[in-house]
Amino acid sequence: MKKHDVDLVVLAGYMRKVGLEVLEAFPNRVINSHPALLPKYGGKGMYGDYVHSAVLSAGDDESGITIHLVDAEYDHGPTVCQAKIPVLPRDTVDSLRSRVQRREHSLWAETIERIRIGDIDLDDTAKDFRSIGSA
Repeated sequence: MKKHDVDLVVLAGYMRKVGLEVLEAFPNRVINSHPALLPKYGGKGMYGDYVHSAVLSAGDDESGITIHLVDAEYDHGPTVCQAKIPVLPRDTVDSLRSRVQRREHSLWAETIERIRIGDIDLDDTAKDFRSIGSA
């Protein structure tokens, strides 16, 4: 990726940890998505339908998508952006997943464009997260 001057690594739902070699080579430039409003329903084992099932079981009235900077922990890095999706009274895992995924696709395009034009500064996002975490 360095050879090709990559300046943003988009994982788009990748479900494994990314090694430190990649994270160190692309500091504050590796982003991923999660099918919930992090920090709720994040972490190891919380992916896909497990997340949607947990949201429904908890009786939450909303779910959504979080695009976040990737760090060495699952679903831990600072939030780049989020979109909320209402949980409807008759929702099932399938119906909620469908609405979340539909919005996730457009959120990716919006987020990448906002990063491209400078409306989202990933270095500031990371810096703000560190200062909150150390407070």
